[in-house]
Amino acid sequence: GPSGSGKSSLAFDTIYVEGQRRYIESLSSYARQFLGQHHPPDVESISGLSPAIAIDQKSTSKNPRSTVGTITEIYDYLRVLFARVGDLYDPETNTLIKKHTPAQIVRELLALKEKSKLILMASVVSQKKGDFKKEISKFLSMGFNRARIDGEIMLLDEEIKLAKAKPHTIDIVVDRIVVKEGIEKRLTDSIEHALKLGEGKCIVWANEKDEYQFSENNINPKTNTVFPDLEPRLFSFNSPIGACPECNGLGESKNFNIDLMILDDNLGILEGAIKPLQKKNSFLFNMVKSILKTEKISPSTPLKELPPKVSKILFSGSNKIYKYTFKSDHSHFEFSKPFPGIPKWLEKKFRETGSERVRKNLEGYMNIQTCTSCQGKRLNPVALSTYIGDFNIMDICSMSVADAYTWITQEIQSVLGGEKAVIGKKLIVEIANRLKFLVDVGLGYLNLNRAANGLSGGESQRIRLATQIGSALSGVLYVLDEPSIGLHQRDNTKLIKTLKNLRNIGNTVLVVEHDEETMREADFLIDMGPGAGVHGGRVVAQGTADKILKNKRGLTAKFLGGVETIPVPTKRRKAIHFIKMKKAEHHNLKKVDAEIPLNILTCITGVSGSGKSTLIHEVLVPACRSYLSRAHSSLYSKKNYHSISGVQQIKS
Repeated sequence: GPSGSGKSSLAFDTIYVEGQRRYIESLSSYARQFLGQHHPPDVESISGLSPAIAIDQKSTSKNPRSTVGTITEIYDYLRVLFARVGDLYDPETNTLIKKHTPAQIVRELLALKEKSKLILMASVVSQKKGDFKKEISKFLSMGFNRARIDGEIMLLDEEIKLAKAKPHTIDIVVDRIVVKEGIEKRLTDSIEHALKLGEGKCIVWANEKDEYQFSENNINPKTNTVFPDLEPRLFSFNSPIGACPECNGLGESKNFNIDLMILDDNLGILEGAIKPLQKKNSFLFNMVKSILKTEKISPSTPLKELPPKVSKILFSGSNKIYKYTFKSDHSHFEFSKPFPGIPKWLEKKFRETGSERVRKNLEGYMNIQTCTSCQGKRLNPVALSTYIGDFNIMDICSMSVADAYTWITQEIQSVLGGEKAVIGKKLIVEIANRLKFLVDVGLGYLNLNRAANGLSGGESQRIRLATQIGSALSGVLYVLDEPSIGLHQRDNTKLIKTLKNLRNIGNTVLVVEHDEETMREADFLIDMGPGAGVHGGRVVAQGTADKILKNKRGLTAKFLGGVETIPVPTKRRKAIHFIKMKKAEHHNLKKVDAEIPLNILTCITGVSGSGKSTLIHEVLVPACRSYLSRAHSSLYSKKNYHSISGVQQIKS
């Protein structure tokens, strides 16, 4: 039906609300206190109602920490997968870090050639200075009679002299064994004893030439650097254990940008050239005024004519001690100290203020930049150095959903073998199923690390739709609000197939929709109208699409049947002026040159994920705002494009 004819009032405000209300009333009074209460809708009676779930377009997450991966739970499964079967490498040396259980060590040693001579040792001293007489005496009293000291096997009951000033390495010999049948129990006991004695580390010398180092902990045997155990929360950017320490898991940092502070460098400070100094009675303005007075510069001097030395003092600070004397807000100030620079001073204020309004104002002078520590990947170096094959967890999240699905169903099989394949089997199935649901609703182009607050209403709704399919509920009434919005026509078939899958597993799907293909594929249509507002609110027709077409009253039938059409204009307005942008490069834009005509209606089209919103909302609009807010500032900086022209022809 037409917009305003009562479709959403019937579907959401009546049917959904009553279904939700009845379900909540069936719960205990204790459970109801935690759930939102719905007032009964203005309806006489509703029968045959199931518990209802609404999937609308208004509940998109605004949390900067939410991503496509987290809201679909795919990232949670990936965290468990990498914690269980991932290989950790030292972030500094790229050395593979392995931890072993006693059983794994025994299996590895029994795989050596038969009759191999093994010397099992516990590492007790590693490159430390001292004569270690007490330690040697202690191990001798414990029943050990041999040790490898600085690479040479020695008897402990002989006189051992070690230079105090030199570093030494001592490995106590726990057992000597020849590999053959029937030694498994003795080997296990000796390995456990060596690990206990060496505080989780043991060394096996095979045939006095091959050395194997084992550890119960994640430790680099060359540098003795200890790494944390691989666990799911180590891969969570919402946990202090896994998050990048620099950006706290946000992947970006805010920094004060001098360009954003300057209104016009043709003006002087008194005329408001620097935005944070436009309040003449502010503390910062008076400090800057005192500095200019000391440097014998007039506050009316245009910013671009200031000596480089003075500009550097204002924006980068100085170690020189300045004397400040001024009155501010009925107070008299007189003190001496170096000037930190306007950005540093504002940064301190931003950090210390408790006022949200002050923070919002200061954020206007800040640039959001990719975190230089994690390169926008949100996790700490240890998490990012854990790999399955050639990929860490953020490499997978940076892939499109379609590519991630290919990796998890095909490529991962070649890198997981033996015990790891068994451990990861069920996790791989769960991840693959959820990725397939996203592909089926036409979202294969999204990345798992795409921020949830950057999704369109249609994308967000389809993600929740895919999540619901994954939950495999039945007997539920799903109410959807125009799921085809934001979806290219080529993906409509996928969406309709997904809705039919929901129906086929035993659910009812109620869709508010204007899309022709969806209407023709529906099992049943309810046409609201005949008009909008006071002229609507009635059921004009109901039944199959063929039955609706026979109805002469409804606008829907007239357009579906081709009686009413929207005429194509015979004459179009010609563009004279353009905004020209060169080499726009952001997200998936590949150095795009665009000419946007002015004073006409322009439509940006393309398949979902082709870069339409990125080009307009994340490149063009910020560029125009930035240009207009600082008029002709020569300090104007270009961020994600090469150049822009024609902006002066529009008003701010």
